[in-house]
Amino acid sequence: MMDNREIQNILPHRFPFLLVDRILELEPGVKAVGLKNVTINEHFFQGHFPDFPVMPGVLIVEAMAQVAGILAFKSGAKEGSSVFFMSIEKAKFRKPVVPGDQLRLELNVIQHRGNVWKCGGKTFVDGKLVSEAELTAMVTEGAKNG
Repeated sequence: MMDNREIQNILPHRFPFLLVDRILELEPGVKAVGLKNVTINEHFFQGHFPDFPVMPGVLIVEAMAQVAGILAFKSGAKEGSSVFFMSIEKAKFRKPVVPGDQLRLELNVIQHRGNVWKCGGKTFVDGKLVSEAELTAMVTEGAKNG
């Protein structure tokens, strides 16, 4: 539905911090599903951890937030706006994410008022829930992404 080039037209993130490879589903104002292929070449595996590479949980939350940002922009947020984190709640990490895993990032809008979005996110690997969180962000017009 949306490839990496289209994602880069929406989000300001670039390597090594762009954590969404593809958007599979998008229903504006309702939900988005994204993919992230995790490879041994990810920069964070050099230090987290050399003998047992595990994707940091905070980066899984960031990947969820990037899918939520795409959802907000495709739901009417103005071009040139920025999305800023306001809170992360109920974050849980149930299983380590390791090289070779493919993250399926499912975000659903819980609440949207004005420029504030609250989304519930769940991340799956091979159909198994590996993490979840509730994310709240503010879309700010006039601020340049970056």
